Amino acid sequence: MTTLHVESVSIRFGGVQALTDVNFSVQKGEFVGLIGPNGAGKTTLLKIIAGILTPDTGRVMLEGEDVTRLPTAKRVRKGLAITHQIVRPFRSMTTLDNTALAAGYKITSNPLTAAFHWRRSQQSARAAEMLAKVGLAGLEDRDVSALPLGNLKRLEVARALALDPSIIILDEPLAGLNHREAERQADTLAALNAEGLTIVLIEHNLRELVRVSKRLLVLDGGKMIADGEPEHVMSDPAVREAYVGKADDHAAA
Repeated sequence: MTTLHVESVSIRFGGVQALTDVNFSVQKGEFVGLIGPNGAGKTTLLKIIAGILTPDTGRVMLEGEDVTRLPTAKRVRKGLAITHQIVRPFRSMTTLDNTALAAGYKITSNPLTAAFHWRRSQQSARAAEMLAKVGLAGLEDRDVSALPLGNLKRLEVARALALDPSIIILDEPLAGLNHREAERQADTLAALNAEGLTIVLIEHNLRELVRVSKRLLVLDGGKMIADGEPEHVMSDPAVREAYVGKADDHAAA
């Protein structure tokens, strides 16, 4: 069953063609990695899937339904969850409160209403369950402002899980983490996928991405240039030139 389908998506900003005829599908239960050099169009594609941008042509389908013109809140209620590279929790709240608030948002689509709703419901129990899934059990009452970056990244995943998504798209959840933290975070995502969660992971940490993902998509210059098993894709000369080669050139500059 297809969970996410991006069909012939293109968008231009002034004289810049940001995406050109991008096509791919994600099946239920898949773990898909999305890579590409800076400026490849990954962020633009993410914003189109999220509903922040509307493509000039093409469409986005969630669970077989065309959501191209729907706002973000309605996409969330239809099963889409997205985490962001820069974590923005409510820092005056505890980890449990942050996660319960996300669970309430799935119901109300309004953060302020959700803040009152979850206190009258059982959302806190679900929040505690999601925190345990990402390795934050025992930190339910910890103020978010006291959490290190690794735990904040885990909290971002817990908040997304609290939405009960059919698919979760993670934008660089390993960014800023040391080797051990990145490995733990990647293992957590792999475990969630093993439970049946559909995942799309946008990440620059190729070592961990290739280790845990089961399929890789590669964007370059706004075009999809590769789609396949991670090891096969990473050995593709076009991918090495577009992604690894450009990274090496940047490092040498």
